[in-house]
Amino acid sequence: MATFVLVHGGGHGGWCYQPVARRLQAKGQIVYTPSLPGMGEHTHQLHPGIDLDTHIDDVVNLLQWEDLTGAILVGHSYGGMVITGVADRAPQRVGHRVYLDAAYPRDGESLHEHAFANIDAARQGLYVENGVELVMKPDPIHPGFFGIHDPALAQWTYERLTPQPWACFSQKLVLRNEAAMRALPESHIICTPTIPGRDMDLLRERSQGRVWDIDTGHDLMLTEPDWVTERLLDVAATMG
Repeated sequence: MATFVLVHGGGHGGWCYQPVARRLQAKGQIVYTPSLPGMGEHTHQLHPGIDLDTHIDDVVNLLQWEDLTGAILVGHSYGGMVITGVADRAPQRVGHRVYLDAAYPRDGESLHEHAFANIDAARQGLYVENGVELVMKPDPIHPGFFGIHDPALAQWTYERLTPQPWACFSQKLVLRNEAAMRALPESHIICTPTIPGRDMDLLRERSQGRVWDIDTGHDLMLTEPDWVTERLLDVAATMG
């Protein structure tokens, strides 16, 4: 039995992992699907101070207060920034990092720098609400951008998308204990269309070959939940 902490990406919340979480739980796994501060059901808590560090600290606190050790951290998209920071801050509580079509940042790099084309496009729609700089204002076209084309699933997703605090994308990730973080095992589950923008040789080297890809949209935890669940169980099986 493994413990998974599934961290969502920009504009999403813990809700996006419902299909995968239910499948993992049916296999006897322990699963946490936190919504990061200001996101999902926590949109009422939006305030100008929310940034990348806020989200990292939130997941670190989850690990601490739930007394988790050996947790498999899974980060989707922007969540790759978060789980990298969490593993850096609390390596003693993490057993594995899984990057789910996710950002794979370097020390001192923001998501805006890491994925410039997509994130700068989002920045063009920046607006201010209650003193908070926000991007990714929900739009019916967004599920299609995330690769969701089934009409019912697209509508379900759109109804749950939320704006993203811009500071989460613009703040640089500062690693404090990079050697310990890099020493933790990692795996990569990615969408085939994103392969051209990735250093696949580096990913295979650092993950000891644990790199899987599937030809689907960016929100693969929603479009291919069975396949994603099987890959996460493959990761769990490597932990003994």
